[in-house]
Amino acid sequence: MGQALASLAEAARTTSLERAQDEYDTLFIGLPRGELVPYASFYRTGFLYERPLAKLRGDMEKLGYARADHVAEPEDHMGALCELMALLIRGGEGRGPAELATQERLFRQHLAPWGERFFTDLELAPSAKLYRPLGTAGRLFVTIENQAFAMAA
Repeated sequence: MGQALASLAEAARTTSLERAQDEYDTLFIGLPRGELVPYASFYRTGFLYERPLAKLRGDMEKLGYARADHVAEPEDHMGALCELMALLIRGGEGRGPAELATQERLFRQHLAPWGERFFTDLELAPSAKLYRPLGTAGRLFVTIENQAFAMAA
C-alpha cells in the first residue's frame, strides 16, 4: 500500500492539472463513454440506475446520509462510495465513526462485490497514468478490508 501511495504522490507531482483533467475525462467521461464506467450498477448489472443504486440509497437513508443537492452523479460512483466509507470509518459531519458492523455491512454490500474488479480495470486502463497507482491503492484497500473483516468475524 505504501508503494502504491508513493507512486500516486509521484504521479501527482509530475502531472499538471490540465493533464489530470484530460485523463479523468478520457477514463470516465469520454464519447460515447470513457474507458471505465465507475458505477456499481454498471459493474454489477451492465446498466446504470439499477438495483445496486436503489439499495445503496436505502442504506444511506438509514444512516442519515444523502447525495448533496449540487451533485448530479449517482451515489454508486466509486469515488462517492469511498468517501462514504471514509465518513463511516473516521466520522465526520458532526458524527463519530460508525460501528464496525455498520462499516462491514456497507463495505460487503456496496464495495466488495465490484471494487477489486473496478480498481484492477483502472490499473490496466490504457489511458491511466496518474490514475494507475490509484487503481493499485484501491485494489489493495479492497483486499485488505476483505481480509480484516474476515479476521474480525
